[in-house]
Amino acid sequence: MSDSLGPGHSLSSDDPDERGENARMPFGRAIGLTVLGALVPGFGLIGAGRRKAGLTVLVVFLALAGGAAYLVTSGQRTVLHWAVQPEALQILGIALPALGLAWVVVIAATFRSLGPWPAGPVRRVVSYGLVSVLILLAMVPLSVAGRYALIQKGVVEHVFADRESRSATRPTKVTPADPWAGESRVNVLLLGGDGGPDRVGVRPDTIVLASIDTRTGATVLFSLPRNLRYVPFAPGTALANAYPHGVYAGGGDQLEWMLNSIYENVPEQNPGLLKSDNPGADATKLAVSGALGLKVDYYVLVNLKGFQQLIDALGGITVNVNHRVAKGGEADAGLVPGGWIEPGPDQHLDGFDALWFARGRYGADDYQRMGRQRCVIQAIIDQADPVRLTTRYEALARTSRDLVSTDIPASLLPAFVDLSLRVKGASVTSISFTNEVIDPSLPDYEKVHSLVLEEVRASGTSKDTSMFGTSLRDACAYSPEG
Repeated sequence: MSDSLGPGHSLSSDDPDERGENARMPFGRAIGLTVLGALVPGFGLIGAGRRKAGLTVLVVFLALAGGAAYLVTSGQRTVLHWAVQPEALQILGIALPALGLAWVVVIAATFRSLGPWPAGPVRRVVSYGLVSVLILLAMVPLSVAGRYALIQKGVVEHVFADRESRSATRPTKVTPADPWAGESRVNVLLLGGDGGPDRVGVRPDTIVLASIDTRTGATVLFSLPRNLRYVPFAPGTALANAYPHGVYAGGGDQLEWMLNSIYENVPEQNPGLLKSDNPGADATKLAVSGALGLKVDYYVLVNLKGFQQLIDALGGITVNVNHRVAKGGEADAGLVPGGWIEPGPDQHLDGFDALWFARGRYGADDYQRMGRQRCVIQAIIDQADPVRLTTRYEALARTSRDLVSTDIPASLLPAFVDLSLRVKGASVTSISFTNEVIDPSLPDYEKVHSLVLEEVRASGTSKDTSMFGTSLRDACAYSPEG
């Protein structure tokens, strides 16, 4: 191949005297054709007299450019599907650097075809320096993209459930062709865990069930207080038999009988009862299912440290702050906050402040925190667009791999991608089971089930909310007097 690229060796028989023509080519024109040949592969070869080779390269380039333009515009859904399929990511991880290498070969061929170059030291430095820069500009982005594809492959394979994973609660009749098994809704439990190096076990501090209409994306977020008691498990399950009266608030530390204690305590009290890779998550799913009267299909658990990194990877979030929110502090222990998030509309928060916005409890109760947590979810939905995710990709991938766990099967990820796009354009209703709706120490679960059913039926219809539900956007609007 090198013979075909060197001066005096023709890539085409179009011009038998092309070497002489190139020898007389002005330096400025040769530089221009080199740059043009790098930007639009094939044009430089044509200008150097290698017309057949140039036209071949140009046709291939235009075909690839057309495909890329389609993917960037109308084909974004296809790109997002590729981004969650390990096989496609493996191919991209190899093909993109290979494409960059081919581009480098074309740039080098164009450079040599336009020779011989003037022998002056300044022009030699300029020409070789220019070609080096063009080669880097062609190779580096495609090599990085290929690396990202392989990183993403690792994330998908590490975070999302494979065929061998065990779950006591995950749907069993789903397939990529029928991802919702004929159901009109999919229910995903969102958990914010407080596991960390200074803590033993995991106690979900945020417990939100997202019930999503699989056709329209209309979503209802049901927020449950962490101090909910007497939680029943889903009927007909092993835990319902083990706890026929729910998680009984008996003697001892009352914190051990609350909803957020189930993740850690129930598997310890019943080892081996749930055949699962994560019995704590399955136990919590069955508890939330029993409390709300809805089958919980999947869960996503984000460690609170991971939450901070996730927000930073997104570039922060923008929320409305209606009341001062403390950063740290503990009233019972006499510890004062280290700072405050002040009220104001459209406040841009980094990961550290967003964590305190969602979690800060100094001078606030659990229900105020639940409301702020739902607003954080809305902000993430609004701001997690494909372009933002792509530009902050490696940081997001690193966060997800280490600090997110879920039982969503990898094979269903393309379906969840499509569903997430529908969710972004649909209504999101917020339902918070505060002490104004139920008594968390002695809840009326029949009432809860009735209210949940009403909200699910109303979701996405002209009846936006019930008497205690509200649009999440309205709930998170700036209203300092509210």
